[in-house]
Amino acid sequence: MNKILIVDDEEEIQKLIQIYFSELDVKIYPALTGEGGLEKYAELMKEGNAPDLVIMNLKLPGMDGVETTKRIMKMDSSALIYGFTASFNTDWAEELKREGAKDVIPRTVGFATFREIVKKILEGKI
Repeated sequence: MNKILIVDDEEEIQKLIQIYFSELDVKIYPALTGEGGLEKYAELMKEGNAPDLVIMNLKLPGMDGVETTKRIMKMDSSALIYGFTASFNTDWAEELKREGAKDVIPRTVGFATFREIVKKILEGKI
C-alpha cells in the first residue's frame, strides 16, 4: 500500500481527494498546514515509513508550500513531491519546482483526472 501525505489547508479538498483516491491502494495522511505536513513527514520517516508521495498546495497558513517543500527535501532528498494548486502557472509554482517538487498539477484538471495522474506517478509511469 502506498502512502500519500496531502498538505492542503482546505478541508473540502482533503475530503475530495480521499473520496477520489479511495479506489487506489493508498493510505492518506492529511495535513492542514505546512508545519503540520513537515511534522507528519518527520514522524513517518522516523518510523521508517516515509510517504511515497507528497501532494503540496502552495497557499498555506504559516509556512507556505515552497518553504515546506524545501524543508522536506532537506530532511529527505529522495522525497517525491508534486504541487496541486490553482496557482499552477505562476512564478510561485516554478519556485516550488526549484525547491524540489517534480511538477505542479493544475487543480483545473479535476479530481478524476488528478487520481489517474497520481496512479501513474505511483506506478512510476510519470
